Amino acid sequence: MQSTTIDRKKDAGIDKAFPLFDKLQSHEHEQVVICSEPDIGLKAIIAIHDTTLGPALGGVRMWPYNNEQEAIRDVLRLSRGMTYKASISGLNLGGGKAVIIGDSRKDKSEPLFRAFGRYVESLGGRYITAEDVGIDVQNMEWVRSETKYVSGLPKAIGGGGDPSPVTAFGVYMGMKACAKKAYGSDSLEGKRIAVQGAGHVSSHLVRSLSEEGAELYICDIYEDKVNALAREVSAEVVDPDDIYGLDVDIFSPCALGGVVNDDTIPHMKCDIIAGAANNVLDEEERHGQMLLDHNILYAPDYVINAGGLINVASELEGYNEQRAHDQAAKIYDTILDILNYSEDNNTPTFRASNILAEERIEKVGKIHQVYTSDSSFSGRIGELYSNNI
Repeated sequence: MQSTTIDRKKDAGIDKAFPLFDKLQSHEHEQVVICSEPDIGLKAIIAIHDTTLGPALGGVRMWPYNNEQEAIRDVLRLSRGMTYKASISGLNLGGGKAVIIGDSRKDKSEPLFRAFGRYVESLGGRYITAEDVGIDVQNMEWVRSETKYVSGLPKAIGGGGDPSPVTAFGVYMGMKACAKKAYGSDSLEGKRIAVQGAGHVSSHLVRSLSEEGAELYICDIYEDKVNALAREVSAEVVDPDDIYGLDVDIFSPCALGGVVNDDTIPHMKCDIIAGAANNVLDEEERHGQMLLDHNILYAPDYVINAGGLINVASELEGYNEQRAHDQAAKIYDTILDILNYSEDNNTPTFRASNILAEERIEKVGKIHQVYTSDSSFSGRIGELYSNNI
């Protein structure tokens, strides 16, 4: 087991000229752990952004990144997004994320995921993992063989199972809230909606949209997946490169992040961007402002896709499917609050959301400054008294 831990709180004296530390400090990450098991092909990165509200909970994704720098950038952005997602959703959790570099279609193995589980266990509960892109419930069972700090488990063993349906439901409710703001009605019947991606979440999403009578256009890099889904929901398949320029009401990015950027924004003809993907804005400040200038209403990604986190967080207290579903339904109201704040203050929606999330973190952080004795200290005191010392 080979591990490198980068901890800004303990290692403040390390050379700050190293680019990774610039990235850590710019978004105030607490810790990054580099995990390597060459014999079984594990190359993973765990990032813990902020634990003010509680332990960092966030999924692990498996993706064939082009290089390590790309993977590090992704995990840092994703973990920061999880902090804001937990806060805006009213959860007592911090933000963390993990990535495994590899092709989920051919590189998965039990030893690989069990090795990853060992690294999660080594963090002693500071990070709780769950499934994300390229990961399924079986993989989580393998991780669970090595650590108790895992969520997103099968229903048969007390977990919530695949969180994709709840994630999709939250996106669906958030999309309806956006429609309410933009059109005065939250009905999606007859709305032209372009969905990027044909994975688990987007599949559940387009089924709901199809049932409501939306006109659907979908794309995916895997033709077999997108063609099968398109036949099921009577959608039109489009080339992945053409999805951005379609004349639609709503664009729903449900694949990887960074798709709203300098190249794509000028081609967009939609009124609303509302999807399940994380880190949709390639550069948050720049592209969030560009969308505002182009009069495109943007649902902040970490808010609208919070259903998955809500679902796995529910497992920590004893999973209740109805409770998770009801809490995900509140994404509708949260999105409306953010859109109204954005309009009232003439600020991009991502910034409005960040402000509201940061306010909660700051308020709870002040409460946590009040000292309370921890259980280990109390236990030591009890032992001293029992020994008449």
